[in-house]
Amino acid sequence: MEKQKIIVVGASSGIGRALAGILVSAGHAVGVTGRRAELLEEVAATCPERVYVRVFDATDTAVCGAELDALAAAMGGVDAVVISAGGGDVNEQLDFALEQQMIRLNVLAFTCIADWAFTRFLAQGYGQLAAITSIAGIRGSRQSPGYSAVKAYQINYLQGLRQKARNVQPAIAVTDICPGFVATPGAKSPKRFWVAPVDKAARQIYQGLRRRSRVVYITRRWRIIAILYRWLPDWLHERL
Repeated sequence: MEKQKIIVVGASSGIGRALAGILVSAGHAVGVTGRRAELLEEVAATCPERVYVRVFDATDTAVCGAELDALAAAMGGVDAVVISAGGGDVNEQLDFALEQQMIRLNVLAFTCIADWAFTRFLAQGYGQLAAITSIAGIRGSRQSPGYSAVKAYQINYLQGLRQKARNVQPAIAVTDICPGFVATPGAKSPKRFWVAPVDKAARQIYQGLRRRSRVVYITRRWRIIAILYRWLPDWLHERL
């Protein structure tokens, strides 16, 4: 993977921060975004000459595009965008405030950023858009209907952009990063297995970006679960 200019949206903590560190270590110029300036400055301090910081809330879609424009201008362009901003809650009680928060972050903010990146890549004739979705998006979940639904939205939106890229410009790659459980503060499911350390997840994501893969399962063995979950009969899924 030649040295690139890569924006990681949601790089203040968790997978985004770990991935940003790997990208910097590999020699790429990295733009990092998030709401917490002090955490982003910690990332920048590791390599001030190649890390560019832009502090904003991705859910503020009124300013999101302008903030990304400013970051790309400071970097002298952008070759790839990774959307790591996302999250959700177990919400068995269907608290609408929690559902609304998940929709704002995982649907509205995600769409705003994905559209900004894809439109820019169409204009310049190349690029890579990647986003962290979830195995949870394959089927509905009684514990968190909203989270599984917004992740299904992301998976399908990326599929649509990939189809559009194939028809319009094959030089644009669209990568769905689809994790199982990763040891981050945002992993709130009460039942977890095959939990990947954050650094391992970030390394496998970087490998997937280098290969310009269509789908990257984190960790790789979650591909098996994805296949089984996708083809699980409805009557059995409803009893889980």
